[in-house]
Amino acid sequence: MDSVWLVTGAAAFGAGVLNAIAGGGSFLTFPALVFAGVPPLAANATSAAAVSPGYLGSTLGFKAELNNIPRQVLQREVLIAAIGGLIGAGLLLITPAKLFSGLVPWLLLLATALFALGPLIAARSAGQGHPNWRLPGLLAVAIYGGYFNGGLGILLMALYTLTGESRLNTVNALKNLNSFVLSWLSVAAFAWAGAIVWDQAVWMMVLATAGGWSGARLAKRLPAHWVRWLVIATGLVMSGVFFSRLG
Repeated sequence: MDSVWLVTGAAAFGAGVLNAIAGGGSFLTFPALVFAGVPPLAANATSAAAVSPGYLGSTLGFKAELNNIPRQVLQREVLIAAIGGLIGAGLLLITPAKLFSGLVPWLLLLATALFALGPLIAARSAGQGHPNWRLPGLLAVAIYGGYFNGGLGILLMALYTLTGESRLNTVNALKNLNSFVLSWLSVAAFAWAGAIVWDQAVWMMVLATAGGWSGARLAKRLPAHWVRWLVIATGLVMSGVFFSRLG
């Protein structure tokens, strides 16, 4: 097997493990695709496709919590997440390739910072509900998620705690549902535009799914804070590598 396929497959498996435990899988899949020779814009679209199956499983895992949320609320939020995801995907597709390449290290650094500060943001915002921000905030986060997936889950969790949702399982349920909707729609837009490298995407989907299954089992034995620090270190290293490539 070609070494490129081994690298992208290993990255996808590792991403599945990370996403099941702490998140941050795109810190592996996106750089692996770029280093495999895929242009950054196509790598971003392909990476989004590669990790997207995991959102469905995560959403189904919180079915009971979703059933306790009024249907009208879910329909409204799903619609906003869908619109935001499509807007973000559209913005990515019209971004000049050279400009996006220059944005990549900054986006990786932003996503790493969001991941690192996520627990602090959630802790500080708990009990300080600002419900009027919920829908505009969801639209903004969905646009970001459609454009660049890194740190999406952290942003959604921070949004829901900031706007007054105190039930952690409900926060996770809404995070997973809206991540699923906006990610799959953005992937559909990328596919329609021909931006996805499908042979790599399918290969990585399979490995990411296997990694997610392994990560779910590992999560019960491995301290989550160890994994969080590994993800943060990976994000910082990848940001540094991409900054060095700008020169």
